[in-house]
Amino acid sequence: MALAGVLWDNDGVLVDTERLFYQANRELFLRFGVDLSERQFFDWYLADNCGAWHLLTTLQLTNKQMDDLRGERNVRYAQLLAGANVQPVAGVEPVLAAWSSRLPMAVVTSCNGDHFQQIHAKLGLLKHFRFALTSEHYVNSKPSPEPYCLGLERLGVAASDCVVVEDSPRGLQAALGAGLRCIVLRHPLTRHYDFPGAWRVVDHMGELHEELLALGH
Repeated sequence: MALAGVLWDNDGVLVDTERLFYQANRELFLRFGVDLSERQFFDWYLADNCGAWHLLTTLQLTNKQMDDLRGERNVRYAQLLAGANVQPVAGVEPVLAAWSSRLPMAVVTSCNGDHFQQIHAKLGLLKHFRFALTSEHYVNSKPSPEPYCLGLERLGVAASDCVVVEDSPRGLQAALGAGLRCIVLRHPLTRHYDFPGAWRVVDHMGELHEELLALGH
């Protein structure tokens, strides 16, 4: 099978930001007496994309109040990003440099555009990509295949000739729904999960690079 393009997720794959998003959500729910665990965050945000908002149903909040809380969470996440000196995932820069000279690559993320630009403002990673799709570019987010279908269309590569790099079950489901092979890069929040259906599961960038090499030959 040929390899003619690579689509990359962002949070947890290019940049080490998943724990900051977890912290922003945990702080919000603590205000209502709910201590959001890492496993709950995995189950509801990284696996199902439903969030933990159902934990607040007893408060009988209106849709506007829920939207306002999400807005507060997003502001807090931006604050955490600003104060955290966000770094690229260990080893990602040489891998991107090696592959961007060989193949067209793009970012497909559920991150909103403002957060994405804030994250990448000083990192220098985006030069390796043809484009980036954020949550504003599509209607249905992962685990819907829509983001990756749009990424394939923009990249001009057939699904059979492309691979996705992901870190979450919902990202994997989106890739599989779009007919793509998916290499999953695990991190501390996802280390316990086996990722059934993934093309390969790796634990560091060196392994990812080797898998890409195997696909490219």
